[in-house]
Amino acid sequence: MNISDIHDCYGCGVCAKACGYKVIDIRLNKYGFFEPYITYPDKCTDCGICRKVCAFVHDDLSLQKEIEVSYGGWSNDPQVRQKCSSGGVGYELGKYLLSDGYKVCGVRYNVEKKRAEHYIASTPTELIQSIGSKYLQSYTLSGFYDIDKKQKYLITGTPCQIDSFRRYAQTFHCEDNFIFMDFFCHGVPSMLVWDKYLQWAEHKIGKITYASWRNKFQYGWHDSWLMGLIGEKKTNQSSHSESFYNLIKEIPVSFQSRRTQGDPFYALFLGNCCLGKQCYHNCKYKYHNSSADIRIGDMWGSIYKTNEQGVNAIISFTQKGEELLHKLNCTLVPHTLEEVAEGQMKKCTSIPAEAEKVWTNLLDPNKTIIQVAKSELRKRKIRKWKGRFNHFFRILNIQYQIR
Repeated sequence: MNISDIHDCYGCGVCAKACGYKVIDIRLNKYGFFEPYITYPDKCTDCGICRKVCAFVHDDLSLQKEIEVSYGGWSNDPQVRQKCSSGGVGYELGKYLLSDGYKVCGVRYNVEKKRAEHYIASTPTELIQSIGSKYLQSYTLSGFYDIDKKQKYLITGTPCQIDSFRRYAQTFHCEDNFIFMDFFCHGVPSMLVWDKYLQWAEHKIGKITYASWRNKFQYGWHDSWLMGLIGEKKTNQSSHSESFYNLIKEIPVSFQSRRTQGDPFYALFLGNCCLGKQCYHNCKYKYHNSSADIRIGDMWGSIYKTNEQGVNAIISFTQKGEELLHKLNCTLVPHTLEEVAEGQMKKCTSIPAEAEKVWTNLLDPNKTIIQVAKSELRKRKIRKWKGRFNHFFRILNIQYQIR
C-alpha cells in the first residue's frame, strides 16, 4: 500500500522524506500544485510508511493539545519588527533556538528557480532569508531531505506540512527533537498564477532578483499587502556577507504593486479563485486546529487597529511551546482566543463562481495575469466605488441632520 492513488493532496512532501527506498518524488501537476509521484514502482515494497505519515489521509490531527494559551506579541527589537510581516515573533523564536543548539527549517524564496522552498538555517544571518510572508506553496524536499532526525530542529510551515511532519517524527520516535510552528493559513495559490505574474513584472523590469510579498515601511502594517520586486537592472543588491543590520534593513525595490490598488496576484489569491482543491475540501486546520507547538499570524482584529508597527497573533498548544515563548526577546500580551483569531478564517472557503473561468484562462499559455484576474479586478473596483458612494451619502446624511 502506497500513495500512488493520492492526488490533489497537501503536497507536503513528507511521504518522500519518510520513504526508505527513495521512490517518491514531489512535482508540480498541470494545475500548478505539488503532488507525490512513485518514480520506481518496482522498487516499492508497500511498507505503508508513506501513508502513515500522510496527514491528507487521516481525519484526526497528529497532536493532542496540552494547552491553548493566546497572545498578541512583537519583537522588542524595532528593526526586526519593522522588517517582518507582522510582529517578528517567528524570527525571534528561530534566533533563540539557534542559540540553544537547534537548526531551523524555514522557507525562503529562490529567485533562480522562481519558487518558495524549505531550507536549513544554522546561523541568524542564514535565518534572515526566511523573514517575510511568501504566499506560495513551498517545495519542501530542498529542506526536508537535509534534516537529520537525531539532531534538534525548529520546523516551520503550513499547518498541513506541520501535521504530516509531526506524524513522521512520531513514526520514527524522534518527536522530542523537534519544535513545530505553523501559521493561520488562507490557502495556497497555483504556481501558474505566480508564473504569469512574473512574466508580467519581468516585462517591466527584467529578470526578478528579489521578491517581497509584504512591506510595512511605506504604508504601515494594515496596508502592507505590497508586492515589492527588484529587476536585473537594479544594482544595489544585498550580500549575505554583510552585517546583520545591513541585511535586515529595507531594500529599495524597482517595482511595487499594492493589493488596495488592484494588484492581480492578490486579487486572485485573496479572491480564492486559484487555490488548491485541498484548500476548499480537505483543510482541517482553520482557526485553532493545529498540530504545532506554536501558531502565529497577524492580529488583524479591532484591538490593534491603530497600530502600524505590526502585532503577531500567537497561540501555544503545548507546554514546550508555551515555555519557549516566554524566553524570547518579545513582548507578550494575553488575549482571548476570540480576540487573537479575530479576522482569521474559521472554516474552509467555498469555490467562487468565477473560479472556472479563472482556471480556463490560467491554463491558457496565451493569457496574461491581467486577463486572468480581470473578473476579480472588476469586483474590486465595484466594491471600491460602492464604498466611496456609501461614504459620500453618509456625509450628506450627517450634514442634512446638522441643518
